[in-house]
Amino acid sequence: MVRYRLLDGVKKVFLFLFSIFLLSAAVFFISRLAPGDPLVSYYGERVERMGIQERVWAEEKLGLKDSVWVQYIRWLGNAIRGEFGISYKYKMDVIEVIKGRIGNTLLLGGVGFCLVFLLALLLGIFCAWHENRMPDRIVCTLGTITSCIPEFWLSLLFIFIFSTNLKWLPGSGAYAVGKADDWGSRMEHLILPLTVLVVSHIWYYAYMVRNRILEETGTDYVLLAKAKGLNKRQIMFHHCLRNAIPSYLSMAAASVPHVLGGTYIVETVFSYPGIGTLSYESARYKDYNLLMLLSILSGAFVILCNMAVQKGAERDGR
Repeated sequence: MVRYRLLDGVKKVFLFLFSIFLLSAAVFFISRLAPGDPLVSYYGERVERMGIQERVWAEEKLGLKDSVWVQYIRWLGNAIRGEFGISYKYKMDVIEVIKGRIGNTLLLGGVGFCLVFLLALLLGIFCAWHENRMPDRIVCTLGTITSCIPEFWLSLLFIFIFSTNLKWLPGSGAYAVGKADDWGSRMEHLILPLTVLVVSHIWYYAYMVRNRILEETGTDYVLLAKAKGLNKRQIMFHHCLRNAIPSYLSMAAASVPHVLGGTYIVETVFSYPGIGTLSYESARYKDYNLLMLLSILSGAFVILCNMAVQKGAERDGR
């Protein structure tokens, strides 16, 4: 048994590393095929005034003169040693660039994830309790409408209403100028992007909770509970909800990439200085080293979440 677990663990580690390798290769080669000039990211407008010799020297300095295969092998060797190069745009180590932004993404994404699944659970229970009655029909209609609205459009709408017109809330940034340590300012700047993130995702999961609970209400043990005289509240919360929770938790783990992608989009529209905005900038400005590390970190996170869900499913199956 111990040997089987050891082999299974080794297999999972190998699959994880191999997946990261494939991801890095795909991002590396595809980013080189995209239009644009990485020298613009590093040298700015000076590139337009560069002569042929100066341009060749600049490309050699950044290691862009070699073939793509040679560049990838060199990057991979450095990455294995923990060296990911410098950011062309920020002129500093890419790890340091990410360190300054990742906290903002963890705050927005973490709080958003918790709110989405807590509120989705409560909303799903509410709809299941009022099945096919007016409150259920109203929430289902509104939820269907909001879930069909693209996050970027909803973000722009909120900025237009609450920031530009009403001027109630800031529409960009993570805090006011000079107030990086002021949590009041951070929370104020978090309201709009967090609201968009929750509104865009909540109904999808609430609807799943609603349907899962309603499925439980039609099972034999519920019919037996009704025959024994248990009331609706006891059946709903002591039986149906308790049996629906494990599958809901598995769904929550599997949906991390979904919420993470939404966080990146919201960050970009609100100019929120997080990993999502950084990813957009690195792709736009051909900041190869920064783009590679961001892709690997995001990919590794998604792969680990999927492996955790798979492990939980295997354990439940046994």
